[in-house]
Amino acid sequence: LTEVYSSSPALGRYFRSAQVISFSNESSTVIYQLVFSVPSSIEGFMENSMNPDFIRNVLRQNIYDED
Repeated sequence: LTEVYSSSPALGRYFRSAQVISFSNESSTVIYQLVFSVPSSIEGFMENSMNPDFIRNVLRQNIYDED
């Protein structure tokens, strides 16, 4: 995750860290925390670039690009 988000053209300059919060072998579930340092002065930034769907799609696109 660190490599994906730090190299993202859209989010790389704001990305700070990724950390696994919990992991379950039984259900193959990982809960992680992403930390971004975002500007407060850019209008619409939080609604658009920090939208959970947008952040998820950055990861999804990286997975598709590897295939």
